[in-house]
Amino acid sequence: MINVANVITVVRVFVALATLYLLWLPGDAMRWVAFVLTALVIWGDALDGYFARKLNQSSKFGAMLDIAGDRAVEMAYWIAFASLNWIPAWVPLLYLIRGTFVDTIRQVAGEKGLTAFGEKTMMTSPLGRFLVASNFSRFSYAVAKAAAFCLIIAAHTESLQATAVPQVAMFLVYFSCVFCAIRGLPVLVEGKSLLKA
Repeated sequence: MINVANVITVVRVFVALATLYLLWLPGDAMRWVAFVLTALVIWGDALDGYFARKLNQSSKFGAMLDIAGDRAVEMAYWIAFASLNWIPAWVPLLYLIRGTFVDTIRQVAGEKGLTAFGEKTMMTSPLGRFLVASNFSRFSYAVAKAAAFCLIIAAHTESLQATAVPQVAMFLVYFSCVFCAIRGLPVLVEGKSLLKA
């Protein structure tokens, strides 16, 4: 039986790559198509989780594939934006370094039966659970990144370059970076005990 959630995860990555290709093509029309496709790529992240639960197709492999897909999409966007000189080069580097260390610690936690979120979360402190595992924090972080991705593209259309959109887009990029670091620190701090064990 086909695992619909996993198919959505993989398709989402390819759609993201095709979308980013459009950013190098001339004309506002391509940018607006990329804007809409980016919104669909972001929506796909919620869609794969929905189908995994709805069709009872949740699995350890699916969860790992979802995280890998999320990382691939996230890094592809940040790298593409930096390549186009739309954002500073340190932004994808921050996400790369943070993601590498956090995911390594989470993998160790997974081998001990712990998860990043949910009832068996590896986070032990109330602050760590709030910043990393709470639905509020996860949702806010996802919305900030999604808005940054879409608005960075919109900001580079001729019709919006002279508006406040570029400033709002860059604010969201920097806000996402701060949020990224703040959410990663508790994992690094609390994960030290897992690595020692």
